[in-house]
Amino acid sequence: MGERVKIEIMDTTLRDGEQTSGVSFVPHEKLMIARLLLEDLKVDRVEVASARVSEGEKEAVRMICEWAALQNHLHKVEVLGFVDGKSSVDWIRDAGCRVLNLLCKGSLRHCTQQLKKTPEEHFTDIKNTVYYAHSHGIQVNVYLEDWSNGMKNSPEYVFQLMDTLQTTPIQRYMLPDTLGILNPLQVIEYMRKMKKRYPKKHFDFHAHNDYDLAVSNVLAAVLSGVKGLHTTINGLGERAGNAPLSSVQAILKDHFNAITNIDESRLNEVSRVVESYSSIMIPANKPIIGENVFTQVAGVHADGDNKNNLYCNDLLPERFGRKREYALGKNSGKANIRKNLEDLGLKLDEESMRKVTERIIQLGDKKELVTQEDLPYIVSDVLKHDVEDDKVKLKSYIVNLAYGLKPMATVKVEIHGKEYEVNSSGDGQYDAFVRALRKIYKETLGRKFPMLTNYAVTIPPGGRTDAFVQTTISWSFENKEFRTRGLDADQTEAAIKATMKMLNIIEKEYEL
Repeated sequence: MGERVKIEIMDTTLRDGEQTSGVSFVPHEKLMIARLLLEDLKVDRVEVASARVSEGEKEAVRMICEWAALQNHLHKVEVLGFVDGKSSVDWIRDAGCRVLNLLCKGSLRHCTQQLKKTPEEHFTDIKNTVYYAHSHGIQVNVYLEDWSNGMKNSPEYVFQLMDTLQTTPIQRYMLPDTLGILNPLQVIEYMRKMKKRYPKKHFDFHAHNDYDLAVSNVLAAVLSGVKGLHTTINGLGERAGNAPLSSVQAILKDHFNAITNIDESRLNEVSRVVESYSSIMIPANKPIIGENVFTQVAGVHADGDNKNNLYCNDLLPERFGRKREYALGKNSGKANIRKNLEDLGLKLDEESMRKVTERIIQLGDKKELVTQEDLPYIVSDVLKHDVEDDKVKLKSYIVNLAYGLKPMATVKVEIHGKEYEVNSSGDGQYDAFVRALRKIYKETLGRKFPMLTNYAVTIPPGGRTDAFVQTTISWSFENKEFRTRGLDADQTEAAIKATMKMLNIIEKEYEL
Protein backbone atom coordinates (compact mmCIF):
# COMPACT_ATOMS: atom_id res chain seq x y z
CA MET A 1 0.00 0.00 0.00
CA GLY A 2 1.30 3.45 -0.92
CA GLU A 3 1.13 6.69 0.99
CA ARG A 4 -1.15 6.66 4.04
CA VAL A 5 -4.38 8.60 3.56
CA LYS A 6 -5.47 11.28 6.03
CA ILE A 7 -9.22 11.21 6.71
CA GLU A 8 -11.16 14.05 8.30
CA ILE A 9 -13.89 13.03 10.75
CA MET A 10 -16.99 15.19 11.17
CA ASP A 11 -19.21 13.97 14.01
CA THR A 12 -22.92 14.80 13.80
CA THR A 13 -24.17 13.21 17.03
CA LEU A 14 -25.59 16.56 18.15
CA ARG A 15 -27.50 17.18 14.90
CA ASP A 16 -28.30 13.98 12.98
CA GLY A 17 -27.82 11.81 16.07
CA GLU A 18 -30.39 13.90 17.92
CA GLN A 19 -32.90 12.98 15.22
CA THR A 20 -32.98 9.48 16.75
CA SER A 21 -36.55 8.83 17.87
CA GLY A 22 -36.93 9.93 21.50
CA VAL A 23 -33.53 11.65 21.80
CA SER A 24 -33.30 15.30 22.79
CA PHE A 25 -30.24 16.83 24.42
CA VAL A 26 -30.60 19.90 26.66
CA PRO A 27 -28.10 22.75 26.05
CA HIS A 28 -25.62 21.83 28.79
CA GLU A 29 -25.57 18.21 27.55
CA LYS A 30 -24.84 19.44 24.03
CA LEU A 31 -21.96 21.54 25.36
CA MET A 32 -20.54 18.60 27.34
CA ILE A 33 -20.74 16.25 24.33
CA ALA A 34 -19.17 18.88 22.03
CA ARG A 35 -16.29 19.29 24.49
CA LEU A 36 -15.77 15.53 24.71
CA LEU A 37 -15.81 15.20 20.91
CA LEU A 38 -13.37 18.03 20.22
CA GLU A 39 -11.05 17.86 23.24
CA ASP A 40 -11.05 14.19 24.27
CA LEU A 41 -11.79 12.28 21.06
CA LYS A 42 -10.20 14.98 18.88
CA VAL A 43 -12.67 14.80 15.99
CA ASP A 44 -11.92 17.38 13.28
CA ARG A 45 -15.38 18.97 13.15
CA VAL A 46 -18.75 18.77 14.92
CA GLU A 47 -22.20 19.48 13.55
CA VAL A 48 -24.17 20.66 16.56
CA ALA A 49 -27.69 21.72 15.45
CA SER A 50 -30.13 22.66 12.72
CA ALA A 51 -30.87 26.35 12.19
CA ARG A 52 -34.26 27.88 13.04
CA VAL A 53 -35.41 24.92 15.18
CA SER A 54 -36.04 26.72 18.48
CA GLU A 55 -34.71 29.31 20.91
CA GLY A 56 -33.40 26.46 23.08
CA GLU A 57 -31.42 25.16 20.13
CA LYS A 58 -30.01 28.62 19.47
CA GLU A 59 -28.97 28.89 23.13
CA ALA A 60 -27.17 25.53 22.87
CA VAL A 61 -25.29 26.69 19.74
CA ARG A 62 -24.42 29.98 21.45
CA MET A 63 -23.02 28.15 24.51
CA ILE A 64 -20.95 25.78 22.36
CA CYS A 65 -19.62 28.60 20.17
CA GLU A 66 -18.66 30.78 23.16
CA TRP A 67 -16.70 27.87 24.64
CA ALA A 68 -15.21 26.90 21.25
CA ALA A 69 -14.05 30.49 20.58
CA LEU A 70 -12.09 30.50 23.85
CA GLN A 71 -10.46 27.16 22.96
CA ASN A 72 -9.69 28.13 19.33
CA HIS A 73 -12.21 25.52 18.09
CA LEU A 74 -14.82 27.87 16.58
CA HIS A 75 -13.88 26.94 13.00
CA LYS A 76 -14.68 23.29 13.87
CA VAL A 77 -18.31 23.96 14.91
CA GLU A 78 -20.94 23.64 12.17
CA VAL A 79 -24.72 24.12 11.93
CA LEU A 80 -27.08 22.74 9.29
CA GLY A 81 -28.91 25.50 7.40
CA PHE A 82 -31.40 25.73 4.57
CA VAL A 83 -31.77 27.44 1.19
CA ASP A 84 -34.14 30.05 2.63
CA GLY A 85 -32.72 33.40 1.53
CA LYS A 86 -31.11 35.09 4.54
CA SER A 87 -32.98 33.33 7.40
CA SER A 88 -30.62 30.41 8.19
CA VAL A 89 -27.50 32.53 7.70
CA ASP A 90 -28.80 35.23 10.05
CA TRP A 91 -29.83 32.62 12.66
CA ILE A 92 -26.39 30.97 12.56
CA ARG A 93 -24.53 34.29 12.66
CA ASP A 94 -26.65 35.48 15.59
CA ALA A 95 -25.78 32.27 17.51
CA GLY A 96 -22.07 33.01 17.08
CA CYS A 97 -21.36 30.15 14.65
CA ARG A 98 -19.07 30.61 11.66
CA VAL A 99 -19.72 27.51 9.51
CA LEU A 100 -22.94 26.77 7.59
CA ASN A 101 -23.67 23.28 6.25
CA LEU A 102 -26.18 24.19 3.54
CA LEU A 103 -28.82 21.56 2.70
CA CYS A 104 -29.37 21.50 -1.08
CA LYS A 105 -31.26 19.02 -3.20
CA GLY A 106 -28.98 16.32 -4.62
CA SER A 107 -31.59 14.57 -6.77
CA LEU A 108 -33.89 15.84 -9.52
CA ARG A 109 -36.99 14.33 -7.83
CA HIS A 110 -36.30 16.17 -4.56
CA CYS A 111 -35.77 19.41 -6.47
CA THR A 112 -38.84 19.27 -8.68
CA GLN A 113 -41.29 17.39 -6.44
CA GLN A 114 -40.43 18.70 -2.99
CA LEU A 115 -39.34 22.26 -3.82
CA LYS A 116 -41.56 22.51 -6.94
CA LYS A 117 -38.69 24.36 -8.65
CA THR A 118 -36.69 23.89 -11.81
CA PRO A 119 -33.01 22.96 -11.31
CA GLU A 120 -31.99 26.43 -12.56
CA GLU A 121 -34.21 28.17 -9.98
CA HIS A 122 -32.83 26.00 -7.14
CA PHE A 123 -29.22 26.56 -8.25
CA THR A 124 -29.75 30.34 -8.26
CA ASP A 125 -31.24 30.20 -4.74
CA ILE A 126 -28.26 28.15 -3.50
CA LYS A 127 -25.74 30.61 -4.96
CA ASN A 128 -27.56 33.58 -3.42
CA THR A 129 -27.40 31.95 0.04
CA VAL A 130 -23.74 30.97 -0.39
CA TYR A 131 -22.70 34.50 -1.40
CA TYR A 132 -24.78 36.10 1.36
CA ALA A 133 -23.13 33.82 3.97
CA HIS A 134 -19.68 34.48 2.53
CA SER A 135 -20.22 38.25 2.65
CA HIS A 136 -20.87 37.91 6.41
CA GLY A 137 -17.72 35.90 7.12
CA ILE A 138 -19.46 32.52 7.27
CA GLN A 139 -17.79 29.53 5.64
CA VAL A 140 -20.09 27.24 3.63
CA ASN A 141 -20.15 23.49 3.06
CA VAL A 142 -23.03 21.98 1.08
CA TYR A 143 -25.01 18.78 1.56
CA LEU A 144 -26.34 17.25 -1.66
CA GLU A 145 -29.42 15.74 0.01
CA ASP A 146 -30.52 12.41 -1.54
CA TRP A 147 -27.26 12.34 -3.55
CA SER A 148 -27.37 8.52 -3.67
CA ASN A 149 -30.73 8.51 -5.48
CA GLY A 150 -29.51 11.45 -7.56
CA MET A 151 -26.56 9.39 -8.87
CA LYS A 152 -28.82 6.40 -9.40
CA ASN A 153 -31.70 8.10 -11.23
CA SER A 154 -30.56 11.57 -12.37
CA PRO A 155 -26.74 11.80 -12.53
CA GLU A 156 -26.94 14.58 -15.14
CA TYR A 157 -28.75 16.72 -12.52
CA VAL A 158 -25.99 16.06 -9.95
CA PHE A 159 -23.28 17.04 -12.44
CA GLN A 160 -25.25 20.13 -13.52
CA LEU A 161 -25.48 21.19 -9.85
CA MET A 162 -21.75 20.59 -9.28
CA ASP A 163 -20.81 22.43 -12.49
CA THR A 164 -22.84 25.43 -11.33
CA LEU A 165 -21.44 25.49 -7.78
CA GLN A 166 -17.80 24.69 -8.42
CA THR A 167 -16.86 28.33 -9.02
CA THR A 168 -18.44 29.48 -5.71
CA PRO A 169 -16.50 29.68 -2.40
CA ILE A 170 -17.90 26.35 -1.12
CA GLN A 171 -15.31 24.47 0.93
CA ARG A 172 -16.72 20.94 1.10
CA TYR A 173 -19.26 18.97 -0.91
CA MET A 174 -20.95 16.50 1.45
CA LEU A 175 -22.51 13.49 -0.24
CA PRO A 176 -25.20 11.74 1.82
CA ASP A 177 -26.81 8.37 1.31
CA THR A 178 -29.88 10.03 2.83
CA LEU A 179 -32.18 7.01 2.67
CA GLY A 180 -29.48 4.39 3.26
CA ILE A 181 -30.01 2.69 -0.11
CA LEU A 182 -26.44 2.14 -1.31
CA ASN A 183 -24.17 -0.88 -1.16
CA PRO A 184 -20.35 -0.63 -1.21
CA LEU A 185 -20.06 -1.36 -4.97
CA GLN A 186 -22.43 1.50 -5.77
CA VAL A 187 -20.55 3.83 -3.40
CA ILE A 188 -17.31 3.05 -5.25
CA GLU A 189 -18.95 3.58 -8.66
CA TYR A 190 -20.65 6.90 -7.80
CA MET A 191 -17.82 8.32 -5.71
CA ARG A 192 -15.23 7.61 -8.40
CA LYS A 193 -17.41 9.40 -10.95
CA MET A 194 -17.49 12.44 -8.65
CA LYS A 195 -13.73 12.33 -8.06
CA LYS A 196 -12.98 11.92 -11.76
CA ARG A 197 -15.10 14.91 -12.81
CA TYR A 198 -14.09 17.14 -9.87
CA PRO A 199 -10.61 15.98 -8.81
CA LYS A 200 -9.76 19.11 -6.82
CA LYS A 201 -12.95 19.19 -4.73
CA HIS A 202 -13.14 18.05 -1.10
CA PHE A 203 -15.86 15.39 -0.74
CA ASP A 204 -17.35 14.08 2.52
CA PHE A 205 -19.48 10.93 2.69
CA HIS A 206 -22.48 10.68 5.02
CA ALA A 207 -23.80 7.12 5.46
CA HIS A 208 -27.10 5.83 6.84
CA ASN A 209 -27.48 2.31 8.19
CA ASP A 210 -30.88 1.13 6.87
CA TYR A 211 -29.37 -2.05 5.35
CA ASP A 212 -26.68 -2.37 8.05
CA LEU A 213 -24.15 -1.25 5.42
CA ALA A 214 -23.14 2.17 6.79
CA VAL A 215 -19.69 1.08 7.97
CA SER A 216 -19.02 -0.95 4.80
CA ASN A 217 -20.10 2.00 2.66
CA VAL A 218 -17.77 4.31 4.60
CA LEU A 219 -14.84 2.02 3.79
CA ALA A 220 -15.88 1.96 0.11
CA ALA A 221 -15.98 5.77 0.10
CA VAL A 222 -12.44 5.94 1.51
CA LEU A 223 -11.22 3.46 -1.11
CA SER A 224 -12.71 5.81 -3.72
CA GLY A 225 -10.76 8.84 -2.54
CA VAL A 226 -13.19 10.63 -0.22
CA LYS A 227 -11.51 13.14 2.13
CA GLY A 228 -14.02 13.29 5.00
CA LEU A 229 -16.50 11.03 6.78
CA HIS A 230 -19.54 11.78 8.93
CA THR A 231 -20.13 9.66 12.04
CA THR A 232 -22.14 9.63 15.25
CA ILE A 233 -21.35 8.27 18.70
CA ASN A 234 -22.99 4.84 19.17
CA GLY A 235 -24.38 5.08 15.61
CA LEU A 236 -27.24 7.35 16.72
CA GLY A 237 -29.33 8.87 13.95
CA GLU A 238 -32.64 8.80 12.14
CA ARG A 239 -34.26 5.41 11.52
CA ALA A 240 -31.46 2.79 11.70
CA GLY A 241 -28.87 5.44 12.51
CA ASN A 242 -25.53 6.57 11.08
CA ALA A 243 -22.04 5.10 10.90
CA PRO A 244 -20.72 4.70 14.49
CA LEU A 245 -17.43 6.51 15.10
CA SER A 246 -15.96 3.59 17.10
CA SER A 247 -16.33 1.08 14.23
CA VAL A 248 -15.27 3.59 11.57
CA GLN A 249 -12.10 4.44 13.49
CA ALA A 250 -11.12 0.79 14.03
CA ILE A 251 -11.72 -0.12 10.37
CA LEU A 252 -9.86 2.91 9.00
CA LYS A 253 -6.83 2.13 11.14
CA ASP A 254 -6.71 -1.67 10.85
CA HIS A 255 -8.05 -2.31 7.34
CA PHE A 256 -7.03 0.78 5.44
CA ASN A 257 -3.98 2.01 7.37
CA ALA A 258 -5.56 5.48 7.24
CA ILE A 259 -4.65 8.33 9.57
CA THR A 260 -7.22 10.17 11.68
CA ASN A 261 -6.84 12.49 14.67
CA ILE A 262 -9.11 10.31 16.82
CA ASP A 263 -7.89 9.32 20.30
CA GLU A 264 -9.43 5.86 20.34
CA SER A 265 -8.57 5.27 24.01
CA ARG A 266 -11.41 7.70 24.87
CA LEU A 267 -14.06 6.08 22.65
CA ASN A 268 -15.55 3.87 25.34
CA GLU A 269 -15.81 6.68 27.89
CA VAL A 270 -17.51 9.09 25.46
CA SER A 271 -19.87 6.33 24.28
CA ARG A 272 -21.03 5.79 27.87
CA VAL A 273 -21.69 9.51 28.39
CA VAL A 274 -23.78 9.69 25.20
CA GLU A 275 -25.57 6.47 26.19
CA SER A 276 -26.51 8.10 29.49
CA TYR A 277 -27.63 11.44 27.99
CA SER A 278 -29.55 9.84 25.10
CA SER A 279 -31.07 6.96 27.10
CA ILE A 280 -30.43 4.76 24.03
CA MET A 281 -28.70 1.68 25.42
CA ILE A 282 -25.65 0.28 23.62
CA PRO A 283 -26.34 -3.36 22.60
CA ALA A 284 -24.06 -5.72 24.55
CA ASN A 285 -22.66 -7.17 21.30
CA LYS A 286 -22.03 -3.85 19.52
CA PRO A 287 -18.43 -3.95 18.19
CA ILE A 288 -15.76 -1.99 20.10
CA ILE A 289 -18.08 -0.43 22.71
CA GLY A 290 -20.57 -3.22 23.62
CA GLU A 291 -20.35 -4.63 27.12
CA ASN A 292 -19.63 -8.20 25.92
CA VAL A 293 -17.27 -7.66 22.99
CA PHE A 294 -14.08 -8.17 25.00
CA THR A 295 -15.50 -11.05 27.04
CA GLN A 296 -14.47 -14.60 26.13
CA VAL A 297 -16.97 -17.28 27.14
CA ALA A 298 -15.63 -20.48 25.61
CA GLY A 299 -13.02 -22.19 27.74
CA VAL A 300 -10.96 -23.08 24.66
CA HIS A 301 -10.47 -19.34 24.01
CA ALA A 302 -9.12 -18.72 27.50
CA ASP A 303 -6.82 -21.71 27.06
CA GLY A 304 -5.63 -20.31 23.71
CA ASP A 305 -5.02 -16.88 25.23
CA ASN A 306 -2.84 -18.54 27.86
CA LYS A 307 -0.86 -20.11 25.01
CA ASN A 308 0.42 -17.07 23.13
CA ASN A 309 -2.84 -15.13 22.50
CA LEU A 310 -4.21 -17.60 19.94
CA TYR A 311 -7.70 -16.06 20.06
CA CYS A 312 -6.78 -12.35 19.96
CA ASN A 313 -7.07 -10.03 16.95
CA ASP A 314 -5.93 -6.43 16.48
CA LEU A 315 -8.95 -5.19 18.42
CA LEU A 316 -7.14 -5.25 21.73
CA PRO A 317 -9.40 -3.87 24.47
CA GLU A 318 -6.62 -1.68 25.91
CA ARG A 319 -6.68 0.34 22.67
CA PHE A 320 -10.16 1.53 23.58
CA GLY A 321 -9.61 2.06 27.30
CA ARG A 322 -11.00 -1.38 28.20
CA LYS A 323 -9.75 -4.80 29.35
CA ARG A 324 -10.41 -8.39 28.30
CA GLU A 325 -12.66 -10.41 30.58
CA TYR A 326 -13.37 -14.12 30.76
CA ALA A 327 -17.02 -14.90 31.36
CA LEU A 328 -18.08 -17.70 33.64
CA GLY A 329 -20.83 -20.06 32.55
CA LYS A 330 -21.54 -23.60 31.45
CA ASN A 331 -19.04 -23.33 28.55
CA SER A 332 -16.26 -21.87 30.67
CA GLY A 333 -13.95 -24.80 31.24
CA LYS A 334 -11.06 -24.82 33.68
CA ALA A 335 -8.85 -22.45 31.67
CA ASN A 336 -11.46 -19.70 31.80
CA ILE A 337 -12.06 -20.14 35.52
CA ARG A 338 -8.33 -20.27 36.19
CA LYS A 339 -7.89 -16.94 34.34
CA ASN A 340 -10.45 -15.31 36.61
CA LEU A 341 -8.94 -16.87 39.73
CA GLU A 342 -5.48 -15.64 38.72
CA ASP A 343 -6.83 -12.11 38.36
CA LEU A 344 -8.12 -12.38 41.92
CA GLY A 345 -4.85 -13.88 43.19
CA LEU A 346 -6.50 -17.22 44.07
CA LYS A 347 -4.85 -20.59 43.40
CA LEU A 348 -6.68 -23.92 43.67
CA ASP A 349 -5.53 -27.52 43.37
CA GLU A 350 -6.97 -29.74 40.61
CA GLU A 351 -9.67 -31.33 42.78
CA SER A 352 -10.89 -27.95 44.01
CA MET A 353 -10.85 -26.65 40.45
CA ARG A 354 -13.03 -29.57 39.35
CA LYS A 355 -15.60 -28.85 42.08
CA VAL A 356 -15.71 -25.12 41.31
CA THR A 357 -16.06 -25.81 37.57
CA GLU A 358 -18.98 -28.18 38.24
CA ARG A 359 -20.69 -25.57 40.38
CA ILE A 360 -20.32 -22.87 37.71
CA ILE A 361 -21.72 -25.24 35.08
CA GLN A 362 -24.73 -25.87 37.35
CA LEU A 363 -25.28 -22.14 37.70
CA GLY A 364 -24.86 -21.71 33.94
CA ASP A 365 -27.56 -24.31 33.31
CA LYS A 366 -29.89 -22.23 35.46
CA LYS A 367 -28.93 -19.24 33.28
CA GLU A 368 -27.57 -17.35 36.27
CA LEU A 369 -24.87 -14.84 35.34
CA VAL A 370 -21.64 -15.59 37.14
CA THR A 371 -19.04 -12.83 37.39
CA GLN A 372 -15.47 -12.62 38.56
CA GLU A 373 -16.70 -10.81 41.67
CA ASP A 374 -18.92 -13.82 42.49
CA LEU A 375 -16.07 -16.30 42.12
CA PRO A 376 -14.60 -16.06 45.66
CA TYR A 377 -18.07 -16.66 47.09
CA ILE A 378 -18.62 -19.69 44.85
CA VAL A 379 -15.21 -21.03 45.83
CA SER A 380 -16.02 -20.48 49.49
CA ASP A 381 -19.44 -22.11 49.12
CA VAL A 382 -18.14 -25.13 47.19
CA LEU A 383 -15.10 -25.88 49.31
CA LYS A 384 -16.96 -25.25 52.57
CA HIS A 385 -14.16 -23.25 54.08
CA ASP A 386 -13.35 -19.59 53.95
CA VAL A 387 -11.12 -19.03 50.95
CA GLU A 388 -12.16 -15.42 51.37
CA ASP A 389 -13.25 -14.85 54.94
CA ASP A 390 -15.70 -11.95 54.88
CA LYS A 391 -14.26 -9.08 56.89
CA VAL A 392 -17.55 -7.20 56.66
CA LYS A 393 -20.70 -9.02 57.73
CA LEU A 394 -24.26 -7.75 57.76
CA LYS A 395 -25.67 -8.70 61.18
CA SER A 396 -29.13 -7.16 60.82
CA TYR A 397 -31.03 -4.34 59.18
CA ILE A 398 -34.48 -2.78 59.06
CA VAL A 399 -35.66 -0.57 56.19
CA ASN A 400 -39.12 0.94 56.28
CA LEU A 401 -41.30 3.01 54.02
CA ALA A 402 -44.17 5.15 55.31
CA TYR A 403 -46.41 7.47 53.28
CA GLY A 404 -45.40 11.12 53.70
CA LEU A 405 -42.12 10.27 55.46
CA LYS A 406 -38.59 9.69 54.19
CA PRO A 407 -37.58 5.99 54.18
CA MET A 408 -35.49 4.99 57.24
CA ALA A 409 -32.84 2.32 57.73
CA THR A 410 -31.28 0.84 60.86
CA VAL A 411 -28.16 -1.15 60.02
CA LYS A 412 -25.86 -3.31 62.14
CA VAL A 413 -22.62 -4.50 60.53
CA GLU A 414 -19.55 -6.27 61.80
CA ILE A 415 -16.19 -5.00 60.46
CA HIS A 416 -13.12 -6.98 61.54
CA GLY A 417 -15.05 -8.47 64.46
CA LYS A 418 -16.37 -5.15 65.78
CA GLU A 419 -20.07 -4.28 65.52
CA TYR A 420 -21.45 -0.90 64.48
CA GLU A 421 -25.10 0.16 64.49
CA VAL A 422 -26.48 3.33 62.92
CA ASN A 423 -29.73 4.91 61.66
CA SER A 424 -30.24 7.03 58.56
CA SER A 425 -32.93 8.37 56.26
CA GLY A 426 -32.72 8.51 52.47
CA ASP A 427 -34.57 9.16 49.23
CA GLY A 428 -35.45 5.46 48.97
CA GLN A 429 -35.04 2.30 51.04
CA TYR A 430 -31.74 1.36 49.46
CA ASP A 431 -30.49 4.96 49.62
CA ALA A 432 -31.23 5.00 53.36
CA PHE A 433 -29.30 1.72 53.77
CA VAL A 434 -26.25 3.08 51.90
CA ARG A 435 -26.32 6.38 53.81
CA ALA A 436 -26.22 4.40 57.07
CA LEU A 437 -23.16 2.47 55.85
CA ARG A 438 -21.53 5.69 54.66
CA LYS A 439 -21.98 7.14 58.15
CA ILE A 440 -20.14 4.20 59.69
CA TYR A 441 -17.24 4.42 57.23
CA LYS A 442 -16.87 8.20 57.06
CA GLU A 443 -17.87 9.38 60.53
CA THR A 444 -16.95 6.45 62.78
CA LEU A 445 -14.01 4.88 60.92
CA GLY A 446 -12.80 8.03 59.13
CA ARG A 447 -12.46 6.13 55.86
CA LYS A 448 -13.51 6.75 52.26
CA PHE A 449 -16.68 5.16 50.92
CA PRO A 450 -17.04 4.21 47.22
CA MET A 451 -19.16 6.32 44.88
CA LEU A 452 -22.11 4.54 43.28
CA THR A 453 -21.84 5.34 39.55
CA ASN A 454 -24.57 3.15 38.05
CA TYR A 455 -27.43 0.97 39.28
CA ALA A 456 -29.31 -1.46 37.06
CA VAL A 457 -32.03 -3.97 37.85
CA THR A 458 -32.65 -6.83 35.44
CA ILE A 459 -34.33 -10.21 35.36
CA PRO A 460 -31.56 -12.80 34.86
CA PRO A 461 -31.46 -14.31 31.35
CA GLY A 462 -34.31 -16.77 31.09
CA GLY A 463 -35.76 -15.56 34.37
CA ARG A 464 -39.31 -14.50 35.17
CA THR A 465 -40.67 -11.41 36.86
CA ASP A 466 -42.03 -13.50 39.74
CA ALA A 467 -38.66 -15.18 40.37
CA PHE A 468 -35.25 -13.55 40.90
CA VAL A 469 -34.15 -10.04 40.08
CA GLN A 470 -30.52 -9.18 39.55
CA THR A 471 -29.16 -5.86 40.75
CA THR A 472 -25.88 -4.73 39.18
CA ILE A 473 -24.12 -1.80 40.81
CA SER A 474 -21.08 0.03 39.42
CA TRP A 475 -18.72 1.59 41.93
CA SER A 476 -15.81 4.01 41.74
CA PHE A 477 -13.14 3.75 44.43
CA GLU A 478 -9.52 4.98 44.50
CA ASN A 479 -9.56 5.63 40.71
CA LYS A 480 -10.82 2.09 40.04
CA GLU A 481 -14.15 1.11 38.54
CA PHE A 482 -15.77 -2.21 39.41
CA ARG A 483 -19.18 -3.88 39.43
CA THR A 484 -20.92 -6.15 41.92
CA ARG A 485 -24.14 -8.08 41.49
CA GLY A 486 -26.75 -9.42 43.85
CA LEU A 487 -29.48 -11.95 43.10
CA ASP A 488 -32.68 -12.16 45.13
CA ALA A 489 -36.45 -12.23 44.86
CA ASP A 490 -36.50 -8.73 46.38
CA GLN A 491 -34.86 -5.82 44.55
CA THR A 492 -33.64 -4.04 47.70
CA GLU A 493 -32.26 -7.29 49.13
CA ALA A 494 -30.42 -7.96 45.84
CA ALA A 495 -28.92 -4.45 45.98
CA ILE A 496 -27.85 -4.99 49.61
CA LYS A 497 -26.14 -8.27 48.66
CA ALA A 498 -24.27 -6.47 45.87
CA THR A 499 -23.25 -3.75 48.35
CA MET A 500 -21.89 -6.26 50.89
CA LYS A 501 -19.82 -7.87 48.12
CA MET A 502 -18.44 -4.41 47.33
CA LEU A 503 -17.51 -3.75 50.97
CA ASN A 504 -15.57 -7.01 51.18
CA ILE A 505 -13.73 -6.21 47.95
CA ILE A 506 -12.60 -2.80 49.24
CA GLU A 507 -11.75 -4.29 52.64
CA LYS A 508 -9.33 -6.62 50.89
CA GLU A 509 -7.79 -3.58 49.12
CA TYR A 510 -7.67 -1.66 52.41
CA GLU A 511 -5.72 -4.45 54.11
CA LEU A 512 -3.14 -4.42 51.31
